[in-house]
Amino acid sequence: MTRQELIQQIKQKRSFLCVGLDTDPKKMPQCVFDLHDPVFEFNKAIIDATAPYCVAYKPNLAFYEAYGLKGMESFVKTVNYLKEKHPHHLIIADAKRGDIGNTSQMYARTFFEEYDVDALTVAPYMGEDSVTPFLQYENKWVVLLALTSNKGSQDFQLTVSMNPEPERLFEKVLRVSQQWGTEENMMYVVGATQGRLFEDVRKVAPRHFLLVPGVGAQGGSLEEVCKYGMNDDCGLLVNSSRGIIYASNDDHFAEIAGNKARELQQQMDALLK
Repeated sequence: MTRQELIQQIKQKRSFLCVGLDTDPKKMPQCVFDLHDPVFEFNKAIIDATAPYCVAYKPNLAFYEAYGLKGMESFVKTVNYLKEKHPHHLIIADAKRGDIGNTSQMYARTFFEEYDVDALTVAPYMGEDSVTPFLQYENKWVVLLALTSNKGSQDFQLTVSMNPEPERLFEKVLRVSQQWGTEENMMYVVGATQGRLFEDVRKVAPRHFLLVPGVGAQGGSLEEVCKYGMNDDCGLLVNSSRGIIYASNDDHFAEIAGNKARELQQQMDALLK
């Protein structure tokens, strides 16, 4: 999916919602366990209920890899279902890969050729040669970790160095990585809990899309994210996982998830105006 296609979807749906598929069998309703592949069937129901209100889906690989081959089969079936039934939604594999060059080449081949997802989260800690193999694929996106929503983000990401002026680590990641990719193939992860730091992110990366986790269960404010992080193209993909997919644990789980997604979409519509 190209940048312009993504922007068009946001305009058409009046939404910049990304639904996180962090699918945990321990939290799924009992009704899906009578089916052949409960994880896939749960995802399928969630997708069909929320698709009108979002522009992207983000399956978190940890929730599939934890169950070995069976879990990865559920992941592949989920991706294939999205590509077949909802082909205009961006598919982000949240795998946080990033290793020495030849290993990153294999990771890139895995996700962009074998699974054929649209985007992949990548860790920048090992530098340029660990990221550039992912940037060689046309119409695919690298979503680089920049300023995350977890408490431990302060351990390293806010560390200040002299360069020769004071610069925090996340700012250096934003600045240097723009020499590797462009706003057409690189996004950044910036957690919703970071508040006014979105202003500082936008000073360094004014036009790049930001993938924003942390709205909902983690306490991030959608209004604050938009106030400080939105640009002329919207420039945001705000992710909600638990607040949508686990909103109900009964037989009507998909319907309730759809209602939660619609509520967020309506809030986003107002903020886009």
